[in-house]
Amino acid sequence: MEVESQQHSSWEGYVDCRNRPATKSRHGGMAAASFVLVVEIMENLAYLANASNLVRYLSQYMHYSPSEAANSVTNFMGTAFLLALLGGFLSDAFFTTFVVYLISAAIEFLGLVILTVQARSKSLKPPQCNPHEPNLPCEQVHGTKAAMLFTGLYLVALGVGGIKGSLAPHGAEQFDEDTPKGRKQRSTFFNYYVFCLACGALIAVTFVVWIEDNKGWEWGFGISTIAIFLSIPVFLAGSRFYRNKIPTGSPLTIILKVIVASLLNSCTSRSSTNVVASMATSPSPQFSSSQEAEREANNKKEIEPTETPTDSLTFFNRAITDESEFRALKCTVNQVEDVKIVIKILPTFACTIMLNCCLAQLSTYSVEQAATMDTKLGSLKVPPASLPIFPVLFIMMLAPLYDHFIIPFARRVTKTEMGITHLQRIGIGLIMSIVAMAIAALVEIKRKNVANDVGLDSTKPLPITFFWIAFQYLFLGSADLFTLAGLLEFFFTEAPSSMRSLATSLSWASLAMGYYLSTVIVSIVNSVTGDSNNKAWLSGENLNHYRLDLFYWLMCGLSTVNFLHYLFWAVRYKYNRSTRG
Repeated sequence: MEVESQQHSSWEGYVDCRNRPATKSRHGGMAAASFVLVVEIMENLAYLANASNLVRYLSQYMHYSPSEAANSVTNFMGTAFLLALLGGFLSDAFFTTFVVYLISAAIEFLGLVILTVQARSKSLKPPQCNPHEPNLPCEQVHGTKAAMLFTGLYLVALGVGGIKGSLAPHGAEQFDEDTPKGRKQRSTFFNYYVFCLACGALIAVTFVVWIEDNKGWEWGFGISTIAIFLSIPVFLAGSRFYRNKIPTGSPLTIILKVIVASLLNSCTSRSSTNVVASMATSPSPQFSSSQEAEREANNKKEIEPTETPTDSLTFFNRAITDESEFRALKCTVNQVEDVKIVIKILPTFACTIMLNCCLAQLSTYSVEQAATMDTKLGSLKVPPASLPIFPVLFIMMLAPLYDHFIIPFARRVTKTEMGITHLQRIGIGLIMSIVAMAIAALVEIKRKNVANDVGLDSTKPLPITFFWIAFQYLFLGSADLFTLAGLLEFFFTEAPSSMRSLATSLSWASLAMGYYLSTVIVSIVNSVTGDSNNKAWLSGENLNHYRLDLFYWLMCGLSTVNFLHYLFWAVRYKYNRSTRG
C-alpha cells in the first residue's frame, strides 16, 4: 500500500503532451530532462552573448557614458531575471511550464529581431563620433531610435524571464521525487543545468563576442536570434517524453488568503489556543459527500496531508477557523502550512541578493577594467567581454567533479542522502563572493598604479595583462556555481508542489534584485562621495579616474555582513521531512 500511495502522489496530476495521464514507463526521467539541458545551452547562448558585451555596445555605438551604460545593463538584466517570477507564476497558476517556455521563446525571438535590424541599419543608430574633433561629445541615442533599442531589449528581457521561470522547473518535474533514485537524479539535473548554462556561456563569450567585436553587432544579434529560434524545435522534439504538471490555480491567491485571514482573526478576541481547541472539539471534517470529494480533489497532490498545524509561525494558525463571519476566508491546515514553508525560505532568498550584486560587476566594471588592459594572448587579441570564459571553464570542470566525486564522497561520510546540504552549498558560495571582492580590490590597486605611471588620461592599453582580472572572475564563477545550483534545488524541493515554479523563480529574482541593488549602490556611492571638493568614486573622464578599489572594498564589507546575516537564518532552518538526508 505504501508503494501505491507513493506512485499516486508522484504521478497523479501530471499529463503528457496529449493531455493524457503520464505513466512512469513512458514519461519523465533523465531522457526527458536531457532535452531541457540542450535547450538551456541554446537559450543561455542567445541571452548571454549580448548581455556580457552589452555595456560595450551601449557605450561605443549608442554613446552612453560608462556609468550610464553599466546602469542600463544592470537594469536590463535585473528586469529579465525579475520577470522570471511572472514565468513561474503563470506556470503554476494557468499554463504548464511547457506552454510558458514556448510563448517566452517566441517573445525573445521577436526582441532579438528588432535589435538585429537596428544594429544592421546606420539610420537607426546615432551618428558616429567625429574622429577629427575628439573633444566634441558624441550624440547619445534618443527619440525613436532609443525607443527601438529599449523595446527590443525589454522584449528580450520578458522572454528571458519567462524561460528562466519555466525551463528549470520543467526539467525538475520529470523525476520521481518519492524514490531515492529519483531525488538523486533530480539533484544531478540541477548540477548539469548549471553546467549547460556554462556551455552556452562559453560559446557566447568566445565565438559570439568575437563576432560582435570584429564582424559587427548585427552578426552577434543574428546568431542569438537563430539560436533561440532553433531551441523551439529542439524543445518540441522531447514532447512525447515530457510529463507536464497540471496547473492548480494561483499560488498567490492562497498566500494572500492565509495572510488576510490571519490578520482579520488577530483583530478579534479569539486566541490561537481557542482556534486549535475548536479544531479538536468540533467535528472538523463535517462535510457533505460532495464537499469531501472536492476537498480531496484539491489536495490530491499532497503526499501526507497535515491534520494539525505546526508550532512554528503560529500567527498564521489563526487563519484556521470555523467562525461564521470568516467562513469565506477559512483556510485548510495544508494551505497554512504551505504558506509557512514559503515564508521560511524567504530569508535565504534575501541573503543571496548581495552575492548577485557582486556578480553584476562581471558584466559592467570588470569588462571596462579589462578594456583598459593588455588583452593580447600571443598573436590573438581577446575581447574584454570574453573574460567570463575563466569562471565558465571552471564551472564546466567543477560541476561534473562535484556531482560524480564530491557528493558521493560526502554521502559516505555524512551517511545522508544529500551529502552536502543545499544551505551549505549556498554558504560556500557566499564565502567565495567575499574573497572575490577582496581580490578585485587588490587587482584594481595594481591596475591603478600602472595607470598612474603611464598617465591617467592615456587611451592606450596599459602594460598589464588582463589575466589579473581572471582571479576575481574565477572566485565569482565558483560562487555562482555553488549558490545557483543550491538555490534552484533548495527552492524546488522545499516549496509546496503547487508553488514550485514560482519558488524556483526566486533564484532568478535574487539575481534581479542583485542587479538593481548594484545600480542603487553605485548611485548612493556617487552621491555620498561626490561634493564640490571631491569627485565621486565612480565618475570621471575615464575608468582610470574612478576609485573602483574603494568600491570593491565596500562590496567586500557588505558581503561579509550579509554572510553573518545568512548564518543567523541557516543554522535555524529545519528542512522539510521529504528533503532530509
